[in-house]
Amino acid sequence: MEQQDLNKRLLLALALSFFVFIGYSYFFPPEKSTQTTEQTTNTAHQTPTVDKANVPTPTASGSTAASAPVQMASTGLISVKSDNFIMTVDEYARISQVELLEAKYHDEDGKNLKILGVNEVKPLEVRFSDAKLNDEAFKTPYVNSGSKTIDVSEGPQTVTLTQTLSSVTVTKEITFKPTGQYDVTVTTSVPTPYFITPGHRPVADQSMYMLVRGALVKGADNIINTIEDGDAEGYEKFQNAKIASAFDRYVASMFFDFDKGMNVSILKEANGDPLIFVEGAETLAVHAYIGPKEEKILSAIHPELTDAIEFGWFSFLAKPFFKVLLWINDYVGNWGWAIILFTLLVKFVLFPLSYKGMMSMNKLKDLAPKMKDIKEKYKGDPAKMNAQMMEMYKKHGANPMGGCLPLILQIPVFFALYRVLLNADELQGAGWILWIDNLAVMDPYFVLPVLMGASMWFQQKITPSNFTDPLQEKIFKWFPVIMTVFFVYFPSGLVLYWLVNNLFTIAQQYFINHMYKKQKALAVAAHKKTKD
Repeated sequence: MEQQDLNKRLLLALALSFFVFIGYSYFFPPEKSTQTTEQTTNTAHQTPTVDKANVPTPTASGSTAASAPVQMASTGLISVKSDNFIMTVDEYARISQVELLEAKYHDEDGKNLKILGVNEVKPLEVRFSDAKLNDEAFKTPYVNSGSKTIDVSEGPQTVTLTQTLSSVTVTKEITFKPTGQYDVTVTTSVPTPYFITPGHRPVADQSMYMLVRGALVKGADNIINTIEDGDAEGYEKFQNAKIASAFDRYVASMFFDFDKGMNVSILKEANGDPLIFVEGAETLAVHAYIGPKEEKILSAIHPELTDAIEFGWFSFLAKPFFKVLLWINDYVGNWGWAIILFTLLVKFVLFPLSYKGMMSMNKLKDLAPKMKDIKEKYKGDPAKMNAQMMEMYKKHGANPMGGCLPLILQIPVFFALYRVLLNADELQGAGWILWIDNLAVMDPYFVLPVLMGASMWFQQKITPSNFTDPLQEKIFKWFPVIMTVFFVYFPSGLVLYWLVNNLFTIAQQYFINHMYKKQKALAVAAHKKTKD
């Protein structure tokens, strides 16, 4: 196949793959989870529905133990207050609700964000392998020996909750901390097989973007395993795991133990969502956290805990990008300017390749008439036509694939940043300038998407092209329009990146076009001098 056609087909394939990746989430949005965030009723007075309550508990042998029976409406046993959250513990010693108090999490009515679904399995729920004991446990409340309200703003506070059953006494000692971290020790008076869960994933976002949600387990081998909502098999097991996290776009509920590890089982819920359980012993001590997946908070608890911030397929690029963005933001103090400076840094790193690619495109544009002549002359002999084409490319120093390389490199960069800017909790409520007061949501006046589309159109105007296929040419002409439509509802931080990238590319193209004309003029002058 002739190399120039290969070049154009590759460009077309990249464009179409981009549409599929970005457009899929719009035309085929994921099914909404059955999880519903409570708005008006205190979840401390809500109980699991029959479906959710009857999720089976895994046993050590892999068989299925008793389900959690439906119980009467529970009441709040403890209220834990901090500067940034209010946590409620119900009479079954489960965390029944967490309210985030920071203004950036407020809804449109100014109400606090509540991240635990009313009818979902709650963090710290214990399931026994013995069916009768399990049934009894869900009818017997815990007793709190201390205060009903505790304030952890100034430091950690510990509570002891006790459940007396017919054959065993269960004690939960929980130490709550100001960051959202808590440490829990579960003790049984006699050896009794049981499991404890960080609960169904919390939720802080109902957007239709292509996000990764579900369960994350970091194993003893340091491999991070992600089981997305709807994809659970129900028999996944991890021995001595370091992290077990049920996570959403911005928040997570997780257990972690970097010393001894945890034996983790993944249960499949009715809708295919994963539910994490950790196997208990006579005494089980685990560290835990529930709240925003903010890098500085997790890093302060334990540096390795930042592995719970998951960016999906492109994590290998997204994580270092995120680190660089955090570093830049620490200096400039504005996420909008951090994104702009990061874009400039990416363009600088890729400039040598972009320079070669754009130079090749200019040369190919000049060679277009000669290419047409060769095609006409050897149209009956494809092998000879390709040989003549390659000879011409070699003679003039043109690379037919050179123009693709910068685009090929830009695609994974964009997808990685797409994940970062969609999932980074730090962008929640982070403003830039003027009307852009939250880079995590769409531009309310559509200014950035329109400017992005216009810059893309102008970039096409000044970029050399030599399409011979009318269909391919039409697709690329409509590319800016389609991109503008897609980007209208994208977070303004992501649109800002693409707009700035286009502006830098336009400046780069002008510079390279100027250099090419200068190089061409020198070549012509040298040729004349040699001829004379």
